[in-house]
Amino acid sequence: MKQRVLIVDDDPDLLQILAIRLRRAGYETAVADSGRAALERIPVFLPQVVVTDLRMAAMDGLALFEGIKADHPMLPVIILTAHGTIPDAIDATTRGVFAFLTKPFDAEVLLRHIERAAGIGASSSAATVTADTAWRSDITTRSPVMEDLLKQAWLAARSDVSIIIQGASGTGKEMLAQAIHRASPRAKQPFIAVNCTAIPESLFESEFFGFTKGSFSGATQDRAGLCQAANKGTLLLDEIGDMPMPFQAKLLRVLQEQEVRPVGAQQAVPIDMRVLAATHQNLEEAVIAGRFREDLYYRLNVVLLELPPLVRRREDIALLCQRFLTEANATSGQPPR
Repeated sequence: MKQRVLIVDDDPDLLQILAIRLRRAGYETAVADSGRAALERIPVFLPQVVVTDLRMAAMDGLALFEGIKADHPMLPVIILTAHGTIPDAIDATTRGVFAFLTKPFDAEVLLRHIERAAGIGASSSAATVTADTAWRSDITTRSPVMEDLLKQAWLAARSDVSIIIQGASGTGKEMLAQAIHRASPRAKQPFIAVNCTAIPESLFESEFFGFTKGSFSGATQDRAGLCQAANKGTLLLDEIGDMPMPFQAKLLRVLQEQEVRPVGAQQAVPIDMRVLAATHQNLEEAVIAGRFREDLYYRLNVVLLELPPLVRRREDIALLCQRFLTEANATSGQPPR
């Protein structure tokens, strides 16, 4: 089970560098570009350690530490700064900061601090999850790895944050997305799933945003797009890694402005939708390779849920076989054996 680290900095380049370095070291990471965003993500991501810059606009690292200390007193905080002084370090450690490192810092030293802090912070991530399992009834598991993932999923579902679900084909990404929708305050509203590989590039805008009558040849009447269909509910962007780059910029604007303008329309239409994204690709690598927009990635990657392959949840093999046999027998009309 990977230990979780939340990285906080208002420098997007440093956020990306630290996230890549920690993931290569075996940690699961989430990022926040401000202290306020970090405080919102802690109850959802449940980190064992927070690594934050000291000098940030609005809320600096010490103010963030005080906010964390109030609600999560056992959660270790490591502060990084390019403006470090001995008085700063003494003040920080006196107040209970786990470690204070001055930039440029030694990566190995940071990793050693995180390793030590993660052991202390493991208990701080414990959270009470509802005993009601109806929301996840379609997911068959007794694997500790999956149970930990489902705990994170339930906590994320209760907020309205965007989520990326990552996993190999066949691991159940859409099933988990449906479970998150059922656990969310939007459960009674529409759940719209769209596979980005199934839409021709030329049709993305009209499919997602809709169109007005006469806006192009064949548009004989107004039609609402997928975003409007998901209004008040949840939109799942399956295989988002295959979304064309030109449309990624348009989707980002929709997410920022919370409105869509149908093709041919003069006025935008306000929307209120929760976005989940699923992919079998490593989107961080796609960003580095220039195949996926960095700003859209960070907009969607508030919470990252990584579905484990069956080889990491062998406890579930017998359960899944029994379920598949029962379903097959029910379909054929034969009694279960």
